[in-house]
Amino acid sequence: MSWRWALARRVAALAAGTGGGGAAQAQRLLTTSSGAGAALLGRQQHLPLASQIRSKEHRDPFELVADDLSLVADRLRSMVAAEVPKLASAAEYFFKVGAEGKKFRPTVLLLMASALRFPLPESAEGGVLSMLADKLRTPHLNIAEITEMIHVASLLHDDVLDDADTRRGVSSLNLVMGNKLSVLAGDFLLSRACVALAALGNTEVVSLMATAVEHLVTGETMQISTSREQRRSMEYYLQKTYYKTASLISNSCKAVAVLAGHTADVSMLAYEYGRNLGLAFQLIDDVLDFTGTSASLGKGSLSDIRHGIITAPILYAMEEFPQLHEVVDSGFDDPANVEIALDYLQKSRGIERTKELAREHANRAIKAIEALPDSDDEDVLTSRRALIDITERVITRTK
Repeated sequence: MSWRWALARRVAALAAGTGGGGAAQAQRLLTTSSGAGAALLGRQQHLPLASQIRSKEHRDPFELVADDLSLVADRLRSMVAAEVPKLASAAEYFFKVGAEGKKFRPTVLLLMASALRFPLPESAEGGVLSMLADKLRTPHLNIAEITEMIHVASLLHDDVLDDADTRRGVSSLNLVMGNKLSVLAGDFLLSRACVALAALGNTEVVSLMATAVEHLVTGETMQISTSREQRRSMEYYLQKTYYKTASLISNSCKAVAVLAGHTADVSMLAYEYGRNLGLAFQLIDDVLDFTGTSASLGKGSLSDIRHGIITAPILYAMEEFPQLHEVVDSGFDDPANVEIALDYLQKSRGIERTKELAREHANRAIKAIEALPDSDDEDVLTSRRALIDITERVITRTK
């Protein structure tokens, strides 16, 4: 008898017990089994996990979680309803059908939940086990929703700070409804996220997500208040990038692992995946700001440098051409300085080196998935393969 079957029988026995205590104990046993349970009950010998994952058929990551994504989208639209019609209209602006974007973060989190899932066997007690599985699934949907609300709130606030005209290929909310309502809509989304977070009743998860929100604010502050030395520092840039982009997805991935009852080691692997995926994503974004077009990006090309934001391609170009320091120090209010910087960038390996750094972080994200505990469950392995595929998509995308 495998350890999974032994555990399943124990869960079923507990769940069938009298009163509510049996079901509660069964759920606790399920959620804590992935680490210590496997060691106590013994493991089967497997092929190296990396080989199993890489041998899985490639399936579209977004299609794998399409049903749950649709459910998340519907729930988000209902969660942002407000008593004041104008506030409700503003809050749901980027949750409307057609304006939701690709739901990148919810997709990653739903795949992570599946990749860390404890497999339940088909058995006579299937009804009880299915009910418990649904109870464990709901918090992961909540994390996906909370993360997307925090993310959209940060976009609304960023667009006000950047005086942006477009977002996701449509007019920005601040352009349509004004800065004040955009800020209030962002605040409203954060408050809704906090209510949903508190309802999970897990203090560690609350701490993780609160840290992510703090990092968003810290990162934005770092971006708008840099000294000359900081503008020239790759270390400063990467720290700011982690705060602004990678912290939310990394802490959300870790929250998924915590809610599933995994060990600290497994939770840290989930965190490392999100951290490196987020950094790789932003590095490619920085490349596309120079190489993409406004049509494909949904925003004006050269947006960062025109706002005086120095990113990895320019930082690398500065290493090759120190004379670029003076141009960067003088700012980019003068269009001539933008052209000079672009000329130096073209002569440098700034774009190539940024892509190489993105690849390094992508490889680290992949290694984190491959280091997860062994599993012979087909759905788990398929989800892990999808997380690797989505990482590859991040660094090969053109928009």
